[in-house]
Amino acid sequence: MTINTVQQRRIRELSHITNGLRATDGDGVKMTRLIGHHQLEMLDPFLLLDCFETEQAQDYIGGFPSHPHRGFETVTYMIDGKMRHKDSIGNEGVIEANGVQWMTAGRGIIHSEMPEQTAGLMRGFQLWVNLPQANKMTAPRYQEFAADKIAVESLTHGSKVRVIAGSTNNGTQGTVTEHFVSPTYFDVSLNADDHFSHRLNAEHNAFIYILEGEAIVGEQQQRIGRNQLGILSLGEQINIQSQTDNCRFLLIAGQPLNESVARAGPFVMNTKQELLQAYSDYQGNRF
Repeated sequence: MTINTVQQRRIRELSHITNGLRATDGDGVKMTRLIGHHQLEMLDPFLLLDCFETEQAQDYIGGFPSHPHRGFETVTYMIDGKMRHKDSIGNEGVIEANGVQWMTAGRGIIHSEMPEQTAGLMRGFQLWVNLPQANKMTAPRYQEFAADKIAVESLTHGSKVRVIAGSTNNGTQGTVTEHFVSPTYFDVSLNADDHFSHRLNAEHNAFIYILEGEAIVGEQQQRIGRNQLGILSLGEQINIQSQTDNCRFLLIAGQPLNESVARAGPFVMNTKQELLQAYSDYQGNRF
């Protein structure tokens, strides 16, 4: 095997680019479903990724009234606007712009997520992260951080990385601590012609989502633009170069579980029998 071939296998490339599918959820909230539809059912351990982005209040104001979850984690990351949450065990708060909530539903929780307007703008993401079979019934847990509590690493030329989970090459540690799938969750902002490189666990599945601008990825120099999600091939390093004055993207990665998945609505378990038990427990007020 030649040195060049080894190097090419180390660098991650874009293996698939998608614009997602338009969808509605909750009380008529309009969104783009990027992961969790018939064309891309999941990217282990990621079960779903929704992006909601609108200036029209009627597209989101109905929000997500009380609903249950069991067997996975939800990650809500706001770019614009606010999201108020409230749950069955007494937690309540507001996620504001550039703030994050990492909720481990575990054995079960009932909660609501209701948008609050900020000059009409609403933009954010919800990611569902699967839990290993051994941890499906763990106790519910919240990690919630405002924008000023999230670690930020400065790069060259004024570029920066907001480190939500995981660790950068320079050792900046993410604010969220999560050990089930060892996630990476970065929000990267690059100025014109700037470059970002990061080492990833070679076995972790990973993707990027372009929030603003356009970028070139890998040695194959593939282009990806605003509102597109790019799945990355396996490898040890990702190289991304900005092609616009302001390029902003999410980099998300995690360890695949390689376990059976049985999912229905708000529950994600390993078997059909476990799903039926989840519905029974919910209907019997045992959450």
